[in-house]
Amino acid sequence: MNVKLCLMQGLLVPSSTWKWKKSCHAFFVFFSNVLLLKSGVVKLTYLSDSLQVLLYAILLIVLLSPFDMFYLSSRFYFLRTMLRIVLPLQAITFPDFFLADIFTSMSKVFSDLERSVCRMVNRQVATIAWFEADSICGSHSIAIPLVLVLPYLCRFFQCIRQYKDTKEKSCLLNALKYSTAVPVIFLSALKYHVFPDQWVSFYRPLWLISGVINSLYSFYWDIKRDWDLSILTRIFMFKSPSTWTSLLYGRNWVYYWVLGSNLVLRCTWTYKLSAHLRHNYLTVFAITALEMLRRFQWVFFRVENEWNKMTAKQNFEMSSDMPSESDRLLESSSHTV
Repeated sequence: MNVKLCLMQGLLVPSSTWKWKKSCHAFFVFFSNVLLLKSGVVKLTYLSDSLQVLLYAILLIVLLSPFDMFYLSSRFYFLRTMLRIVLPLQAITFPDFFLADIFTSMSKVFSDLERSVCRMVNRQVATIAWFEADSICGSHSIAIPLVLVLPYLCRFFQCIRQYKDTKEKSCLLNALKYSTAVPVIFLSALKYHVFPDQWVSFYRPLWLISGVINSLYSFYWDIKRDWDLSILTRIFMFKSPSTWTSLLYGRNWVYYWVLGSNLVLRCTWTYKLSAHLRHNYLTVFAITALEMLRRFQWVFFRVENEWNKMTAKQNFEMSSDMPSESDRLLESSSHTV
């Protein structure tokens, strides 16, 4: 029970913290959008610009505030984990790589954040430059792939650090998985910096191959390593007690659903093959939301697997501390009557 409690304390942040953040963010976004829509008529462009800057500034100030308010312990824990992710100079713990894995699904969010900050700094909010792909903060900016790849690089170096500490080869294989995302990101960005015939004849096939490798490798790692379902080799062996006895959710269809949906959502990058979908803001938003849904599913089964591992380790340590029956018999025979 102590192991389970420690695990949950390491992962869970009070829900009221997130509710407060979402409410504050929703209010400022709504208010700034109202001013943005009215800026063309009432000339309130400077207010719409200032309000968005104010939104990010308030959230940053609250996050870094040293005062005992707005859940100081949760904020301190989050910032400390962030620092451990960026600088993996110490032994990697479960919360470290758990949060880093979540950040890999938020790479598009970080990219959009970078573009928003860039536009605010360069005064491109509520201007025609917002829609120009070749502008300094446009969709062709070289900064976009650099930001997209950062979460994967952090996770990559975490795996290298884990291998240094444990000498387990699985850590190197995990690092290889994250490295397969790098060519996908940079080849995709290269589309806007090479001639069209070069893209079609050479770079696009490389991008497709790297995308397929990354998706299949990541899917395999999800179900075999992160979830430890052993489902590929025993998917039809319902009577095998070793397959399902450690699963906490009890209903097999839940696992088949998450396996199928995880495979489909791992391949959502293929929407970029369609030119009219690639530049459709609603499509991009929907794909990003689906990736967050996939990661949301992944969280429960990843925590379940870690919980099972820690419980099994605790049970093994408890059983090893208990004397065997032969030891008890020998101990009783040594007593004199």
